[in-house]
Amino acid sequence: MTLVKFVHTADLHLDSPFQGIRSEAPDYVLKALTNATFDAYQNIIDLCLQEQVDALLVAGDVYDGADRSLKAQLRFRSGLEQLDKAGIRSFICHGNHDPLNGWEARLDFPPSSVRFASEFSGHPVFPDDPERATVFGISYPQREVLESLTHHFQGVPSGGFNIGLLHANVGSNPDHASYAPCTVADLSGTPINYWALGHVHTNQVLSDQGPTIVYPGNPQGRHINEAGVRGVYLVEVDDSGKVRWDFHPMDVVRWETLILDIAGLDTEQALLDAIDQQADSTLETAEGRCVIARLTLRGRGSLDHWLRSEGTVKDLRERVNNRYSDFAHWLWCEQVRTETASSIDREQAAQREDFVGDLLRLGQELRASPEAMGELQQALKELYAGDRTRRYLLSHLPQGSELLEMLAAAEDECLSELVENKDYL
Repeated sequence: MTLVKFVHTADLHLDSPFQGIRSEAPDYVLKALTNATFDAYQNIIDLCLQEQVDALLVAGDVYDGADRSLKAQLRFRSGLEQLDKAGIRSFICHGNHDPLNGWEARLDFPPSSVRFASEFSGHPVFPDDPERATVFGISYPQREVLESLTHHFQGVPSGGFNIGLLHANVGSNPDHASYAPCTVADLSGTPINYWALGHVHTNQVLSDQGPTIVYPGNPQGRHINEAGVRGVYLVEVDDSGKVRWDFHPMDVVRWETLILDIAGLDTEQALLDAIDQQADSTLETAEGRCVIARLTLRGRGSLDHWLRSEGTVKDLRERVNNRYSDFAHWLWCEQVRTETASSIDREQAAQREDFVGDLLRLGQELRASPEAMGELQQALKELYAGDRTRRYLLSHLPQGSELLEMLAAAEDECLSELVENKDYL
């Protein structure tokens, strides 16, 4: 028999602006992104209704900013009202993106919705059976909460099934700010049976028992670093206290990184076919979602020189976007990156007693000599400052890693030209 059944979500980031992509994306992509966080949230509400859960738990960052939009607040409340009409309770805490001191419209929320304040508290999932299951939580009063909040949970009564709702960085995750920092040991040292966490945007189970500690991740990816499947956990607890969780995708637009090695691709048509295969496969595994993709071309091959020629990368991206824009579930390429090199084996070629070997050894000597790199930079300075050339160049003189990258690119350009000269080689 089921003791309690709930959906655990976090980091909705409703009305996220998707910064960095809006300036160049076509209208159909912009429209999908504008609605993406709202549509993913509605998918969560629909899952709660379909599964007839007892509660929805939202572990912070409902909104994308402290001064949340009225549109986001109305859409969030609308979802909770749908749950209220179905007899489903909702429990919400606020995190660093939506702290309590942010602007908020004075709206009435449904009576079955519990929004935790900056003071720690606990509320029963079943008001008519208060000892059956209880949700304990606390919200951020302001954006930066730099101390652990786990001590608030240490004194909760044991007996029923205890759920902890917390927005926190567990285990010093380097990809997220260290707000409300704590460890798995800190969480395990409390009478909480299930920790419903938020803040980290990738789904992960930190502990599967004694207690269960879970991050659902955000239900809708917002940039290329949030690629892959995004969703929520549907959690069911039986009479013995055993916890079972199932991950359910909720995203409507999926971000994916496509990596293609050019080794063995000898013609431009071969590369185009390989890109199409990657795009087709990505759409097939996207479970009916639209996809925003970044294509990275890697490896050594004879196509390197062509890929580095002016306009090639732009043309490749346009071809992908033109080819896959007319589908109901489209794929849009937001960027093509080239990390390729000529097919020549540099280490082996550097041993040759000819011009190719001399070229590579010269490059090695330049990189190993600060004085030589200084002389190279001085030579470039004259070019960058020239009356006829400076308007075509960057406003600053390359140095450090940027200068090394420029040197490597120049070597590749020379090698590509030499490799194509079959008579010489």
